[in-house]
Amino acid sequence: MISTAAKKEIDQWIKKYPEDWKSSAVMQALKIVQKENNNFLTEELINDVASYLDMPPIAVAEVATFYENFNHKPVGKHVIRFCHTISCMLNGADDLIKYTEKKIGAKVGEVSKDGLVSIKKVECLGACRHAPMFQIDDKYYEDLTKEKIDLILEDLK
Repeated sequence: MISTAAKKEIDQWIKKYPEDWKSSAVMQALKIVQKENNNFLTEELINDVASYLDMPPIAVAEVATFYENFNHKPVGKHVIRFCHTISCMLNGADDLIKYTEKKIGAKVGEVSKDGLVSIKKVECLGACRHAPMFQIDDKYYEDLTKEKIDLILEDLK
């Protein structure tokens, strides 16, 4: 169920679009309800968003499954999204992913034992010039090395 606070926030996004275009707020609505649900979406939440925006549930599910910033199972408090497209791969992303997996004790798609971190491989994050890179929550980290990853992970709480 969508909370009253989330509905208010979604309504602010709906107001930004023409009156008959509530569906244009679907990505923000999903982002809002995901955040309230420990950073992952359930089928029930996807259906609730569809109902709230007067959309077919399949249309909302298509958005929720197409974009990689939506999670469909529990994730860590922080989600590391490793770019895994050609620029990052050519600049060592695979080795850095393995290094990070070992460092946090969880593989891609898993959550660390302390619940702090999970790792995902994602398509282009648009920072090819500074590959390899990853995103943690809403922040980009570029020109990654093992040493930089060590410092970044030390700062996560």
